[in-house]
Amino acid sequence: MEEQILYVTKKLNINYILFWIIPFLFLGLWELGVLESGVFADNIQIRYYIETFTILLTALCIPLALKLFNWVLKNKIDKMSIIAALKKYMQWSNIRLGIIEIDVLVSLMSYYLTFSNTGGLCALIGLTASFFCIPGEKRLRCELRIDKD
Repeated sequence: MEEQILYVTKKLNINYILFWIIPFLFLGLWELGVLESGVFADNIQIRYYIETFTILLTALCIPLALKLFNWVLKNKIDKMSIIAALKKYMQWSNIRLGIIEIDVLVSLMSYYLTFSNTGGLCALIGLTASFFCIPGEKRLRCELRIDKD
């Protein structure tokens, strides 16, 4: 069982690192001019819709990701065997990071397409929310109530 806990922790750490690398890759692509930026900077109506969508997406995704994981942890994962719980824990941790990642990438896209600070701020909110998802063996044991023998 200890090997499986270390395996899950290692996988979660790799996914968390990838969570941070992907937005910086997109930032690099936009800053280097590979991806086109400022397409909707002059169109006020489309800019308004994109900004509103970005704000609503952030307001939906961040609480959803954090609360959904907590709900699944309490109502589903706690009732499973240790091996099944580890698999579900890894799966739902990845889903939680994926929801936040979608918000971050859409917010960055909003920022670069409209040159509006709203997208940048929403991306920062998403990146800050990821600090509540930092994986670790101690956290895994605490959330799954596994005692270290």
